[in-house]
Amino acid sequence: MQTQEQEIIIYRARRILTMNASNPVAEYVAVRGDRVLGAGNLEELSGWGDFKLDDRFADKILAPGFVEGHSHTMEGALWSYVYCGFYDRTDPDGKVWPGLKSGEEILARLAARDRELQNEHAPISGWALDPIQYGGKSFCRADFDTVSGERPLGVLHASGHLMNVNTKALEMAGLLRLGINHSRVPLGDDGLPTGELKGPDAMMLVNNHVGFDRALLACDEQGLWQFARLCVRTGTTTATDLANPLPPESVDSMLRVTGERDFPTRIVSAKRFAAMKPADVVDSARQLRKQSSNQLRLGTVKVVLDGSMQGFTARLRQPGYFNGAPNGLWYVSPEQLQELYELALLHDVQVHIHNNGDEATDLALDMMERALRKHPHPDHRFTLQHTQMADAAQYRRMKKLGFCANVFANHHYFWGDQHLLKTVGPERAKRMNGCRTALREGVPLAIHSDAPVTQLGPLFTAWCAANRQTKSGKTIGADERISVAEALYAITLGASYTLKMDGEIGSIEIGKRADMAVLDDDPFEARPEDLKDVGVWGVVQGGRVFSAETI
Repeated sequence: MQTQEQEIIIYRARRILTMNASNPVAEYVAVRGDRVLGAGNLEELSGWGDFKLDDRFADKILAPGFVEGHSHTMEGALWSYVYCGFYDRTDPDGKVWPGLKSGEEILARLAARDRELQNEHAPISGWALDPIQYGGKSFCRADFDTVSGERPLGVLHASGHLMNVNTKALEMAGLLRLGINHSRVPLGDDGLPTGELKGPDAMMLVNNHVGFDRALLACDEQGLWQFARLCVRTGTTTATDLANPLPPESVDSMLRVTGERDFPTRIVSAKRFAAMKPADVVDSARQLRKQSSNQLRLGTVKVVLDGSMQGFTARLRQPGYFNGAPNGLWYVSPEQLQELYELALLHDVQVHIHNNGDEATDLALDMMERALRKHPHPDHRFTLQHTQMADAAQYRRMKKLGFCANVFANHHYFWGDQHLLKTVGPERAKRMNGCRTALREGVPLAIHSDAPVTQLGPLFTAWCAANRQTKSGKTIGADERISVAEALYAITLGASYTLKMDGEIGSIEIGKRADMAVLDDDPFEARPEDLKDVGVWGVVQGGRVFSAETI
C-alpha cells in the first residue's frame, strides 16, 4: 500500500514543454514524491500504477522550473530597506515601487524612512542607487546629511560595488579625518572623504554601521522567505546565492530555513573568496559540500576579479572607458587567482568567476591556461559570470579551456543607453553580453539577472537576450540576439549545466526533480518582443505546488 508521500499524481496541462529533446511536448506529467515519473499521454503514464489525476493546470502551460544561475538571496532582506532605484520594481508582495527620477526624490524617500524609525540610533539603509542615471551625480555626504545628521546613513549602489554614506557614518567608522590614504575612499577639496566608497575593501569599513552586514543579509530568515516568494512569482525553482561569506552560524540558519516543509526554492550558495588564503577557501568549500541538503547546495567558490561597468570600476583593455574615466579596480592578484584555480581543480571544487571588463576576462583565461597545465580536468565547468565585454577570441579561448559563460543579459535594458554614450561606446556596446557569439563558438551558455542588481525574473532575462533593447527602445547589437528557444534553454538546462545540476533539474523527464514553472501562456508561441509578458501562475517545486498569489 502506498503512503501519502508515495502517491502518484498525474497533472494535466494545456501543454507541457519538457526541454527533453527526445520528448519535447506532452499533455500529462506523472509525479511521485519529489520526482518526475514521466511525461507523455495518460495511457502511457497509467502504467506506473494507481494514480490521482489533477486537473488544476488544465488551462496552464508547464515548463521546467526556471534556474537563476546568478543571484543573491540578500535581495529578499533588502526589501526591508529603502528602495532607491531608478526603475520601477516589484517587491515580494507584488507591490510596484516607482523608480526615483531625481536626487530630490531619493532624498525624500530616505527622509520618509527617517521619520518612520522609532529607534533613534537605528541606521537608514538604502539600496539600488544608480548615479549614472542622473548624469553621474556624486551624491556626496552633504546630500545625505540633509536627511539626517544624527543617524548613520548608507545607500548601496545598484551594482553592489559602491556605496555612499553620510557624515555620521564616516564619523562612526573613524573615517571623518584628514590623512586618509586609501585609493578607494575619494577625498574632497577639504581633505575629508566625500562619502563615496569604492569596492568591498572600502565598503566593509562602514557596512556594520549602516546595516549592511553581508553575512547577516544573506541568511536573514525573513529575507530568505522574501527571496523565495520572489522566486515563486517568477517561476524560479532553483536560484543561486552567488557570493556568501558562509560563516557557520549563517550555514546553520540557511539549512534550517530552507529545510522547512513549505520553503519553495532550492538555493545554491557559493563561498566567497575574500580576506582569506586560496587554500582556506577551497578547504572551506570542501567541508561545506558535506553539509548540503536537497534545498541548500553548498561546496562551490565565487571569486570577484573586478568591479562594475556602470560604476566605472570594471577593468577594461585599451582604449579604456569611452568617456576617458580611469580604469577600474582589481579585487584579486594574478597569483591569488592561479593558486585558487590550481587547488580547486586538484580537489574538484567548482569556481564561479566575476569578470565584467575584458581585461578581467583575459586574467581569468590566462590563469586558467596555466592552472590546467598542472591539473588537467575533463569537466570542471568553471563559469565566467557576467563576462560582459568578452570578444569572439575570448569566447574561443573559453571553449578551449572548458569554461561556461553566464552572461548578464539584463544589462542592455537597464544601462544600454549609458553604455553607448559613456562607458564603452557604440562598437563595444554592440558586442556586450554576446550570447550569440558564445553559442556560435560552442561555449555552454546561461543568462542571469544578478538580483538584486536587476530584478529577478528569468522570462524577463530571456526577453533581454532575445531583443537586446534598451530602456529608451534602442536595439543595440541586433546580431547578438538569440532566439526564444535558445533563451528558454539558457534559463533552464543552460543554467543548470553551469551549476553541475543538469542531471537533476532543467527539464521535465523521468527521474528528475519535480520542478516546474506554471505559466499562463506558451512562451514558445510568444513573439520575442512579448516574452517578458508571459504570465506566471506559480511553481511546482520538489512535487509541491506553490501559487504566486498565496505564497
